[in-house]
Amino acid sequence: MTETPIPVPGGDFSDSEIEADGFSIRYREAGSGDALVCLHGGGGLKLTGVHDILAASRRVVAFEIPGFGASPENTRSASLEELAGTMNAAVSALGIEAFAVMGNSFGAKLALMMAVVRPEPIQSIVLVAPAAIRLDVPPAAIDPRADPRADPSTLLYAYPERQPTAEPTPPEIQAKQRALVGRLIGPPRDRPFEDSLSAIEVDVLALFGTLDRVTPPEVAHLYREIIPTCNLVMVYDAAHAIDADRPEAVASVVDDFLTHHEGFLVRRKSGIIHP
Repeated sequence: MTETPIPVPGGDFSDSEIEADGFSIRYREAGSGDALVCLHGGGGLKLTGVHDILAASRRVVAFEIPGFGASPENTRSASLEELAGTMNAAVSALGIEAFAVMGNSFGAKLALMMAVVRPEPIQSIVLVAPAAIRLDVPPAAIDPRADPRADPSTLLYAYPERQPTAEPTPPEIQAKQRALVGRLIGPPRDRPFEDSLSAIEVDVLALFGTLDRVTPPEVAHLYREIIPTCNLVMVYDAAHAIDADRPEAVASVVDDFLTHHEGFLVRRKSGIIHP
């Protein structure tokens, strides 16, 4: 019996580039309505079912951060703050005046920095398996791609067999991306950065997978303690790639958060999403 191929997300997304801050920045876009800007993690731009579901009711713009994928090596961004300025410029170049931002892992710290650098247009923030505030652990455990010998699927997914087949990222691109993340992500406990988060006034949603060994749920309480407006949600049966493991559950809670803000079902208390 021939197995039915697993659908690849993002089929309705266009693929374009925008010039901003001296970079040519690739982005994928679908949907219409209120804007949701998406920032990927250390493995590069990858759309999931979450993007597809959310694009049914809003404009979803998923950027490829300069230095990732086929873009030239990014040696110009000297700090995460500079990179955040670049991404804010990219959003402005698309004519987006107000938006929510969703960041995964490394992209979560970048999303928070965008809000610190230019808070006015950002309406809310979603952090998916965030690597912004981390336990003091070896770098290989922070990002499985930091060890080129590791099989990322063993740490990224609770059920790798449920993911669509994809071409492996070429080693030279992996190395380029690891170098950029390693240079900009900062220490596990970045005190000046953490101090700046107290100024965030918009609602923040932080999601952690209960099976995540990369950014484990044990660190979640720090987000609630450091960011006054932070809501916590634990996603059952999900590893680091929460949005790939549990796309329907994640999209449901993110949509509720983006739609209702203060009326969000968790109301700044921790919760858990079960099957």
